[in-house]
Amino acid sequence: MSNPLASGSLSGLRALVTGSSRGIGADTITYFAEAGARVVINYRNKEARALKLVAQLEAGGAEAFAIGADLTDPESVAGMVETIQERLGGLDILVLNASGGMESGMAEDYAMRLNRDAQVEFLSAMLPLLHSGSRIVFVTSHQAHFIKTVETMPEYLPVALSKRAGEDALRDLIPMLDDNGIGFVVVSGDMIEGTITATLLQRANPGAIEARKEAAGRLYNVSEFAAEVALAAVEPIPANNTRYVGDVSDFTAADSRGA
Repeated sequence: MSNPLASGSLSGLRALVTGSSRGIGADTITYFAEAGARVVINYRNKEARALKLVAQLEAGGAEAFAIGADLTDPESVAGMVETIQERLGGLDILVLNASGGMESGMAEDYAMRLNRDAQVEFLSAMLPLLHSGSRIVFVTSHQAHFIKTVETMPEYLPVALSKRAGEDALRDLIPMLDDNGIGFVVVSGDMIEGTITATLLQRANPGAIEARKEAAGRLYNVSEFAAEVALAAVEPIPANNTRYVGDVSDFTAADSRGA
């Protein structure tokens, strides 16, 4: 997919996308870099992937660097803040893309720690880098956004509940962000083909993604959804601070009945 952002439209701006060594995060940060932004690639344990992406972006003339940090580790987050302050002096765009909860071998409360607690703590840590005119984008799924009124696959339930809890906690900060001139928008999309989450769901529940694709009519792929995330960082903030990607009629119908 071609870049939805015009060449040079982000010249001089500074952008960080969490969990951007691969998938949606990597494509989003690539769109920013190609539009002229100076970008920070964040990874937890995929250093080789992150450095490869840095090299690709630099080869295209972009300014990029990678920082390894686990969002659930305050010490590594503090190190990230310090590095960004030293190298960029602040941020204009912050995309909260990193999430999880379906990985094997994690603690029982890992999904809530990462998708709720760490998101709020990370944003709080990043506030000194933001300024009036900065934009924060939180990436989620319809299955999480509408979990209070629409059931989801049992295998995804812990992630959906924790992602919605994280969204609610971040929304509670909107009045403070507004007072400081910082924009906040949620980007919600259906299951995305080609993501780690989709792969894990398919492994846990064979046929789940095909069933959702049939019910939805189509599912966005990684690059298509990343384009919507990138646009959310620059376009006017929509009603209720929420940008819906794709058809949400089956979710909103149930949401209206549950309201």
